[in-house]
Amino acid sequence: MAKNFLVTVSEYTTLAFLLPAATFVGYAIGYLLDKAFGTHFLYLVFLLLGIAAGFVQLIRHLQRDTRNNGGS
Repeated sequence: MAKNFLVTVSEYTTLAFLLPAATFVGYAIGYLLDKAFGTHFLYLVFLLLGIAAGFVQLIRHLQRDTRNNGGS
């Protein structure tokens, strides 16, 4: 059964915000930890972890969509 057009648009709109949001959250956690511990490198570590987490979620979502649509 085909999804409603608005449901499909909303699902892919969330993908547009997923990667930047995960990146920002990773950076923010690293920045706050840098301030708390007086370091200057944790923001990079958590920034990279946020980017990786965003890509993992993006890939999971796309795999689920291709599986549900029969691979087409």
